[in-house]
Amino acid sequence: MRITVLGAGSWGTALSIILASNNHHVALWSHNEEYTNDILSKRENPSFLPGIPIPQGIEATSDLDRAVEGCEMIVTAVPSQFIRSVVQRLHHLPFDRLTFVNVAKGIEVGTLMTMSRVLQDVLPGVQPANISTLSGPSHAEEVSRQIPTTVVAASESVETAKLVQRTFMTPTFRVYASTDLKGVELGGSLKNVIAIAAGIVDGANLGDNTKAALMTRGIAEITRIGVALGAHVQTFAGLSGIGDLMVTCMSRHSRNRHVGVEIGKGRKLDDVLKEMVMVAEGVETTKSANALAEKVGVEVPICAEVRKMLFEGKDPRQSTYDLMTRGAKGEVY
Repeated sequence: MRITVLGAGSWGTALSIILASNNHHVALWSHNEEYTNDILSKRENPSFLPGIPIPQGIEATSDLDRAVEGCEMIVTAVPSQFIRSVVQRLHHLPFDRLTFVNVAKGIEVGTLMTMSRVLQDVLPGVQPANISTLSGPSHAEEVSRQIPTTVVAASESVETAKLVQRTFMTPTFRVYASTDLKGVELGGSLKNVIAIAAGIVDGANLGDNTKAALMTRGIAEITRIGVALGAHVQTFAGLSGIGDLMVTCMSRHSRNRHVGVEIGKGRKLDDVLKEMVMVAEGVETTKSANALAEKVGVEVPICAEVRKMLFEGKDPRQSTYDLMTRGAKGEVY
């Protein structure tokens, strides 16, 4: 199969390597010609995945038309807030034979759309059954080194979910199938907000008890939003829920956790983001998560405090105190 991967960051590059190992012809597109030239000349991506060899069969290009020419599947791996502007350039493609696989984890600010909804909004010729997402606990740094990883492919169409499953699955990259597209997208996106909070816990040296409480109550908030929007409650106990939440809250590879650690140490958000090459999706998703919760009328106290710490400069210890001294609740409510 000829597959185009849009976005040559760490995740797009790692997935290109996975696809090439399954004998697919892969075109890896980057908006940045410097990144493209590095891949072509060095056969690695030093800006995002240094030291990982990129197979010769992966064609790197900054020419979008060339990248998508003759492709049968498009993997959208650009940061979520930029997907709309990139896919707007694809109106000329024959959508009846194309499968879209989104791997970005975010909710569009303003519209509050998941990425599958953004694709449908921008490209109305694409059938919903041809849109899928691939998500789960899967840091690119480990996937690219063939460290065993499991993810889930979700689509409203079981046939599309299974197609994506077959396309990506390798002995070290196990893919499960799901038809709860909405739940998988929301789980993968909203956990980034909780991961920022987990990093704040670490940066402020608040301890293991605090972090365990945060992760447990965090998945409760994610589930609350997801179920209110029509997702299946079981999805949030799976790979794109608890699984992705655990790895993003605990891993040294997590960009979102890193942002939180620095905020927990007392640094300002703008200063932290200026030092980062990669995008921490949870920063913008914090805005969307709170807006979504307000829209569907559910309570998300952790997400609300993350927003205050990131954008209003609230002290993490004050946020912790305010969370701990809220009115008594039942564990399930």
